[in-house]
Amino acid sequence: MANPFPLNLGPLRSAMALTLHTHHAVRIWKGRPAGEGKKGIIGLYGFVRLMNKIKRAAEQDDPYADYWMIRIHEKLEQSRAALALMWDQLNELMGRLPMSARVGDNLNVHPVTMPLCINTPLGFLAVYRLIDYDNIVLRVLLAYHTALMGRRDMERWINAGGRVLRSLFSLAQQARLSGAMREDFIANNAVAREAQERLGELPADVLAGTRRSEFAPQIVRRRVSDERPPEVVEDEIEDEAEVGDDAGASQVFLGAGLVAKSDGLLAPGRVMP
Repeated sequence: MANPFPLNLGPLRSAMALTLHTHHAVRIWKGRPAGEGKKGIIGLYGFVRLMNKIKRAAEQDDPYADYWMIRIHEKLEQSRAALALMWDQLNELMGRLPMSARVGDNLNVHPVTMPLCINTPLGFLAVYRLIDYDNIVLRVLLAYHTALMGRRDMERWINAGGRVLRSLFSLAQQARLSGAMREDFIANNAVAREAQERLGELPADVLAGTRRSEFAPQIVRRRVSDERPPEVVEDEIEDEAEVGDDAGASQVFLGAGLVAKSDGLLAPGRVMP
């Protein structure tokens, strides 16, 4: 007997938002558009868009997408460790305050809050690293305000944290996708041979699919009619690498009203796991 009460469930959704408290973190999110002889710098917004494309290619069984997901995940772990070390060192520095001096955290009365629309776990890991950096900057500015470090050291700390994230984003820009499937490599057809000549050889376990990132998506086989030439896929990645983050990012920030000020800061949270 047919079920008289069919359960037609839709996809799961959750409202998500990100709050930043310093101009330094906001600039890392947005990146810098190219212009006036300056190269553009990709921000977290652009990184997330790149990861969405790599994830879609991994779903279509492109082994090069899996290779880049592994590399970027490893880089995210290195970034987490580097920022956690900075956080621990700053806490040790703040511990030098005299016992009789009570210093409260600065508060930002107008932090920037923006909606998040991220479809990849690696994108979320990058957001967590940006939150870590925001908290580090808050701590550094407080240390400078309380004379635990000078201006030169303050700038050095802030720049060092920013380099950790920019190095991560730069790695994602280097990603190149083949537009081929593992079936092509098994058959050693012209598409696979062209991809290997253009992009280089892959580690055997990655090519075989036995080693993938723990956040790699489930593989969804493409229909033949959906296949596209490899150069089209790579062109999409290169478009994203032309940076800054385009009008989409600007609209998010204008909608949020860019009001964060580095002289009034919210109490920092802990470095995220």
